[in-house]
Amino acid sequence: MADTSGTLVQQSIRSPLLQIQGLSKSFPGVQALHDVTLTLERGEVLALLGENGAGKSTLIKILGGVYVPDQGTLSIDGKPISFASPRAALDAGVGIIYQEFNLAPSLTAVENLFLGQEQTTWGFFSRRTERTRAREVFGRLGVDVPLDVPCHTLSVAQQQIIEIAKALIRNAKILVMDEPTTALTPSEVHRLLNVIAELRGQGFGIIYVSHRLDEVQQIADRATVLRDGRHVATLTRDQLTRQTIIEWMVGRRIENEFPKQPARLGPDRLIVTKLCRGNSVKEVSFQVRAGEVVGITGLVGAGRTETARLIFGADTRDSGKIELDGRELSIRHPRDAIRAGICLLTEDRKHQGLMLERSVQENFSLPNLPDFSNGGFVQSRRERKAWDEYRQTLQIKVPHRDTLATFLSGGNQQKVVLAKWLQTNASVVIFDEPTRGIDVGAKYEIYMLINRLAEAGKAIVMISSELPEVLGMSDRILVMHQGRIVGEVAEPCQATQEQIMHYAVG
Repeated sequence: MADTSGTLVQQSIRSPLLQIQGLSKSFPGVQALHDVTLTLERGEVLALLGENGAGKSTLIKILGGVYVPDQGTLSIDGKPISFASPRAALDAGVGIIYQEFNLAPSLTAVENLFLGQEQTTWGFFSRRTERTRAREVFGRLGVDVPLDVPCHTLSVAQQQIIEIAKALIRNAKILVMDEPTTALTPSEVHRLLNVIAELRGQGFGIIYVSHRLDEVQQIADRATVLRDGRHVATLTRDQLTRQTIIEWMVGRRIENEFPKQPARLGPDRLIVTKLCRGNSVKEVSFQVRAGEVVGITGLVGAGRTETARLIFGADTRDSGKIELDGRELSIRHPRDAIRAGICLLTEDRKHQGLMLERSVQENFSLPNLPDFSNGGFVQSRRERKAWDEYRQTLQIKVPHRDTLATFLSGGNQQKVVLAKWLQTNASVVIFDEPTRGIDVGAKYEIYMLINRLAEAGKAIVMISSELPEVLGMSDRILVMHQGRIVGEVAEPCQATQEQIMHYAVG
């Protein structure tokens, strides 16, 4: 009998850590994934890319045991496997670090790490063992995290490290990271990428999902691109140029990532004078002209969102004055701002901009019911007509007007929020992180909408942490630090990211 042991060993060595073949998944009216193939090697960072709605989230949830595929196979270390639950995925060595963390806020780092699998000795909890293992795993990641304080007191970056440590404690060998840097500062992003590089060196397979292409270029060994639920390309390291990635994601060539149109500026529309609230906003003054896009940037906690909330009446200002078209406004509630012609697209569209369990049409109609009502009754035909017009104009991809907002991609959710505010015919549009969590193609569409609003004479305030976006789409840039405006860039086309960061760090 021939000795095949060597052959079997070689086959085992050659087997990818993770292999997906012919994966398909459908939902009522939607084919989310169709015949998707993917491989992940040991010690590799594989970027998973695609526009919103391309199927990335569905694939992640299949890997995490949330969904069961209709067709296709998954193999880990060459062995076919299926997950009937998230627990089964964890037991098989797949750890998912979702964009929204799964931590108990009131528990400490150690308690979160061992929640549900507490360490015991002779039937008693062994806190000493848990603390020792916690230090070991954080040491393995090369980071220091406080062990004994509630997680809600920790930074977002520290909470994210705890999520990664949870997966390692459970012996995960495959880590899937979904938009891991969305809420991180530049220095925190740098540290996280170092942690990922360390894990790669230890032989972990990492699937990295991000819309931030500079990070993908920096950390990924390969990239798999999905479009409309199908696998359209796998790019090698030397193919990971920004233009190549964008073309595969959107299926067409985008010549100018930031399509800013020359501004035709009119008179001042919005004037903010010495706006104050505690230590978060300190004597903020600025003006925005008709047709002007004023970018506001700064580090996390600089007071950008707090300023927007004061203008919109979501928070109460201690002092200061807000004027629109030469008239001082008395804004004590968002209702007052809406009536005056000011709208805010919030940073957190899922929780503050939409009612996720209501239909897209209901979300669109909520601030506009007076427009659609007669004698206290909603005129359904008028409501539907207005919604259908914006759906077509903004190219909102939604199967039906009764589709729940929670089922839309991030880009389409953002368009629904924008549609409801456009219907109010607002004079001032405040965008707070307008493209956060949105793919390149949807970003381009949002930028074109900003151009159209400016062309129509609206006053646009665009708050963003993305410095290329601020430089590419603003007519003027204001930089905030510790609640104050500390710098102004009058000609963004001639400015650099370094110049803005010089202001931002104070």
